[in-house]
Amino acid sequence: MAVSSTNEPVNSALVTSDPVVLGILVVVLGLVLASERSPHPFWRRFYSVVPALLLCYFIPGLLNTFGVINGESSRLYPMARDYLLPMALVLLTLACDLGAIVRLGPKAIILFLTGTTGVILGAPVALAIMGFFDPSLLNPEGPNAIWRGMTTTAGSWIGGGANQAAMKEVYAVGADVFGKFVAVDVICANIWMAFLLFLAGRSARLDAWRGADTRALDDLRVRVEKVQLDSARIAGSYDMQLILAYGLGATGLAHWMASYIVPFIKTNAPHLERYSLTANFFWVTVLATTFGLMLSFTRAKKLEGAGASKFGSVAIYILVATIGMQMNLGAIFSDPELFALGLIWISFHGALMLGMAWLIKAPVFYMAVGSQANIGGAASAPVVASAFHPALAPVGVLLAVLGYGLGTYGGWIAGQLLRLLTGA
Repeated sequence: MAVSSTNEPVNSALVTSDPVVLGILVVVLGLVLASERSPHPFWRRFYSVVPALLLCYFIPGLLNTFGVINGESSRLYPMARDYLLPMALVLLTLACDLGAIVRLGPKAIILFLTGTTGVILGAPVALAIMGFFDPSLLNPEGPNAIWRGMTTTAGSWIGGGANQAAMKEVYAVGADVFGKFVAVDVICANIWMAFLLFLAGRSARLDAWRGADTRALDDLRVRVEKVQLDSARIAGSYDMQLILAYGLGATGLAHWMASYIVPFIKTNAPHLERYSLTANFFWVTVLATTFGLMLSFTRAKKLEGAGASKFGSVAIYILVATIGMQMNLGAIFSDPELFALGLIWISFHGALMLGMAWLIKAPVFYMAVGSQANIGGAASAPVVASAFHPALAPVGVLLAVLGYGLGTYGGWIAGQLLRLLTGA
């Protein structure tokens, strides 16, 4: 008879079989997304207040909290982390059309990168301000250190869920602090998005008042409508197989290369461990992102018309659920100062965006979509873009995809600045 290892967590949950747990999680995701799209007035009111993504994290967390499943004992998260996350990074960046982004004009790119910079620099600024009032927040020790949790939000606010999960692994973020920053991320991001939608309804007056030239937006709208018509097609089984071949093939290549890069660095430059350059998963995520960007210059990016990014999004949702099932929900609202930290952080980003838009006389559209492409990613940037004109929604996706490409790098840089601030 096999004897359980004392190092393995005891699974006392109601459901202990991973295949059954995976089925439960996927059904939960399906119900959340179906209800989000329901025309019923109750669900419309509900999701106007509660983001669907928050439920995708927290319902599995509730199941874990009440003992239905056990995230600590399950092997589903390691599976999603090692296979689905790198695949999602490849497929989400594969669609990146850098040429089309450049044709948006320098102001759109400047504002997008300003948003990225605001997230990176805002992290240490916010922590320094809150640390002045509560020095315990600057404690650098342990997996649940505040600075580690902030790296996941930096990854999310520059890229998206895949980058958030990547930072969780790269910086060894504890489940408790991660759960808290999931709440900080979603709540602060949605407050900011509400403000951007408020500006969208007044963009014509604001642009006229500031003397912003909006003629390029008309040309952009015509071009986007043409791209939509040209690229849309029904995916066949060959398309689906090819999408998986690129996604999982690049994932395997990333793991293989990382298995050589990490030992080489440990042997020849061990001091780089301080910068997470000896973390295997850092190289897996960076390589997967890089492969996706490289593929965006090839014919492979035409697979976006067959739904490459949709495959990536499905992988992300499953990943999100497996992360959620590890959360201790009882710890989420125990530290209200973290929400103050998040509001300072998002305010720094917003002030930088508004200041740059004013300085270069950019249309409100560029500021709003450039910001939301960072903070909200592909899930909400099209919402903000559509508030200006429905045909402009893909512009939000286009910039958000660029954010996926930068999220891994930007989140890592923010983490290094936070590490320096706390002396970790």
